[in-house]
Amino acid sequence: MTEGTTSAASEGGDTLTRLEQEGEIAADYLEGLLDIADLDGDIDMDVEADRASVSIISDAGGRDLQKLVGRDGEVLEALQELTRLAVHRETGDRSRLMLDIAGYRAKKRSELSELGAKAAAEAKSSGEPVKLKAMTPFERKVVHDAVKAAGLRSESEGEEPQRFVVVLPA
Repeated sequence: MTEGTTSAASEGGDTLTRLEQEGEIAADYLEGLLDIADLDGDIDMDVEADRASVSIISDAGGRDLQKLVGRDGEVLEALQELTRLAVHRETGDRSRLMLDIAGYRAKKRSELSELGAKAAAEAKSSGEPVKLKAMTPFERKVVHDAVKAAGLRSESEGEEPQRFVVVLPA
C-alpha cells in the first residue's frame, strides 16, 4: 500500500468516525427532547452519502411523533436545524446531519423522486423547460438527483423560501 492510499483510507475512517460522533451527539440531544416532550420513540443512527442520518421511529404507529413532523414537515425542518446546532456546539464543526421522524422524509424522498422523473419525462417529450413549485433545499436536492438520473439537467431559481426547480430539456 502506498503512502497516499494509506492516507486516503485513514481519512475515510476519520470521516466515518466524525459522522458517527455527530450521530451520537444528535441522538443524545433528541433523546432529551423526547423525554421533555414525554414522547416515545427509538433513535436509529446511520451514515448515508457522507452525512450522518438520524431517525426517530415508533412501534406505536408514530401518531405522537407526527407532532414532531408538523404541517408539511415544518417542525421536522426546525428540529433538524436545532439538532445540527447541538452537534456544532459540541464539535465546533458545521453538520449536514439529516433527521427523519416517523418515516416522513423517506416517504417524501420517494414522492419527490417520482416527481423529478415525471418532470424529466415531460421536459424530454415537450422540449420545453418544466418549472416546479417552491420547495425546501432537501426537496430540491432529491428532485435534482432524480432529474440527473433521468439524464437531464436542472437548476434552482428564485429566492428562499420561494426557490424552485426548473428541469431543462436535453
